[in-house]
Amino acid sequence: MAPPPLNQSTDAETKEAFALFDKRGAGTSSLSHTLLLRAPTYIQYCTGTIPQSSLGDVLRALGQNPTQAEVGELAHRAGNDIDYNTFLDILHRPGGFEPAGTADDFIRGFQVFDKNNSGMIGQGELKYVLTSLGEKLSDEEVDELLKGVKVEADGNINYVAFVKQILGQ
Repeated sequence: MAPPPLNQSTDAETKEAFALFDKRGAGTSSLSHTLLLRAPTYIQYCTGTIPQSSLGDVLRALGQNPTQAEVGELAHRAGNDIDYNTFLDILHRPGGFEPAGTADDFIRGFQVFDKNNSGMIGQGELKYVLTSLGEKLSDEEVDELLKGVKVEADGNINYVAFVKQILGQ
């Protein structure tokens, strides 16, 4: 997916997200939010910085889905405090708005654990995979993902339906 076209709306949204995480002043997002509401010139110029630790949150707030490893690499290259122009370069990097994977990619990943080729995976095994492999999720995040997912009487989950539900398809 290509980055959204730059227009006044996306530009304002980008500046607003940056401003909410800007640590200029007292270093709190509430101060930045106050600046955002009271000082339109602040939004227009975005003169502050965001800390490395906020980079992933700001990118995700603007519709990207970088892995923790990617955020770490981008933050390392950018330095401790990231100014607005550096942030724009990161935001509009090639592939920045590409999805993390397609439904087929995720389904193929789950098929590795489907010994019977039934389209099902055990709930416990699914939790283990999501908390232990690749981009690890916390137990709380997995519980949130599994809300509303149909678990069969034998404790299995249809992983094709699970992937489609998660991706909103």
